[in-house]
Amino acid sequence: MLIILGGLAGLMLAPSTALATLPASIQTMAGLFAAGPFSLLMGRLGRRTGFLLGGVLAALGGLAATVALVSGNFLLLCAAHFALGAALSCYQYFRFAAAEVVTSEWQPVAISLMLTSGLIAAFAGPQVFIATKDALGAVPLAGAYAAVAGVSIVGVVPLAFVRMPTADIAPRPTNTNRFASLAVLRRKSVRSAVLLAAVSQGVMVFLMVPTPLAMIGCGFSEAMAGDVIRWHVVAMFAPSFFTGFLIKRFGTRRIALTGLALLTVSAMAAATGLSSVHFYGSLILLGVGWNFGFIAATQLLASAVTSDKKSMVQGVNDTVIALASTVFAFAAGAIVAGFGWIVLACIALVILVMTFGTFALERPHPT
Repeated sequence: MLIILGGLAGLMLAPSTALATLPASIQTMAGLFAAGPFSLLMGRLGRRTGFLLGGVLAALGGLAATVALVSGNFLLLCAAHFALGAALSCYQYFRFAAAEVVTSEWQPVAISLMLTSGLIAAFAGPQVFIATKDALGAVPLAGAYAAVAGVSIVGVVPLAFVRMPTADIAPRPTNTNRFASLAVLRRKSVRSAVLLAAVSQGVMVFLMVPTPLAMIGCGFSEAMAGDVIRWHVVAMFAPSFFTGFLIKRFGTRRIALTGLALLTVSAMAAATGLSSVHFYGSLILLGVGWNFGFIAATQLLASAVTSDKKSMVQGVNDTVIALASTVFAFAAGAIVAGFGWIVLACIALVILVMTFGTFALERPHPT
C-alpha cells in the first residue's frame, strides 16, 4: 500500500514534481535512524516489545498521513512517512526472530517461510487500497492511509499471544565491549552478508520506487502501474515457499549468486525498452532476484554471528541496508527526473555486474 501511496500522495501535495518521491524516500531514510535502536531495544527488552512499538508507530504514521492529506500539508505527509518507515525497519527483524526459534539446520527455511507473509500483502494490499482510497469522500487517498493505521492496529493483536524467547537482560556494555562486538564485522562471511543484503535491497528500491512515475510518464495508466507493482511484490515473496529449501539443497552461496544474476537480468530488461512487457518483466525478475539475494544474506548473517553479538551486528546490518536504500531511493527520483528510466536502469546494471563479479571471484566460505 505504501509503495502505491507514497508517490501518488507526494504528487498531490508536493510543491514541484521533482519532490513527488520525497515521502517515499524519507520513508526509506527512516530505517537509517531506526534500525539500530530497534535492534538494541529488542536485545534488551525482547522481540515482542520491539514489534509492539513498531505496530503502534505504524498506526500513528497512518493517522498522521490521513491528517496531512485532509489538510494539504506536505511536510506532515513527509513526517508521517518517516514514522511509517521506522515501523517498517522494525518489521524487518521478523526474519531474525523466525531464525531464533528453530535449529540451525532449519534457519533458512524459517526465514524464507516468514517472508511468505508478503505474498498475502501483495494481494490484500492493493485490494484494501482500492476499497478505501476514496472512503473519506472529497480527499483522495486519505482513506487508504486510515486503512494503514487500522491494519497496523489489527496486526499487533496476535503478538500478545505469541511466545518468543525472552531477552537476556545483560549489564549495559562498556565502550570496550561495544568495540569488541563490532570486531565481528571484520569477518569475511559477515561482510559478504551485509554487502549482499545492501545491494539486493538498494537496487530493488532503485528500480521499484520510480516505476509508477516512469510508467505514467510513458503514458500508462495508474491502474497498470499499480498492477506492475503488485506483481513485483508477488515476485518478491512468492519464492519464499521454496527459497529456504533451495538454500538447504544447494547452499547459501549458489542461491546468492543466482539472486544477483536475476537482478542483473532485470536491469538489462529495464534498459532495453519502455513497453508494458519490459516493465512487467523487469519488475518481476527484480522481485525474484531480491528474494534470493535477501534471504541468502539473512542466512549468511544468522549463521555467522553468535547470540551475544546478534543485536549489535543485526543493527549494523540493517542500518547499512537502510543507508543503501536511502541513497538509492533519493538518487532514483533525481535520475528519472533528469535523465530518464533507461539511464537509471543502466546505472543499476553496472552496480550489479560489479557486485556479481566480486561474489563470483570470492573464495567460498562456510554457510
